[in-house]
Amino acid sequence: MEIWVNPACAKCRSAVSMLDEAGAEYTVRKYLEEPPTTKELKAVLKRLGLEPWEITRTTEPIAKELGLKTWGREPADRDRWIEALVTHPKLIQRPIITADDGTAVVARTPEAVQAVLPR
Repeated sequence: MEIWVNPACAKCRSAVSMLDEAGAEYTVRKYLEEPPTTKELKAVLKRLGLEPWEITRTTEPIAKELGLKTWGREPADRDRWIEALVTHPKLIQRPIITADDGTAVVARTPEAVQAVLPR
């Protein structure tokens, strides 16, 4: 299991605490320091079953600079969004947990973290 975190984020710290309390084995990836590649991000999006605009933090200053709210949200726009997320990882919603069973969640709630814990 891997969790993408920003250590300054309270939801990330909460998710890590829940993993620790559950005794889960996981790797922490500080995705601002080690941004995902295009291939990695596409794989995570597939596991999440989401489109890139669904995991984009549109209130970040860089999102406003790029004008993301005006970008299209159709299949033809997908690569443009992915490139923005890879280039500006701060735009990626956090935390994201990729579980060993192939599932993944945007772990912003306790329920989402619970969903990927081993039973």
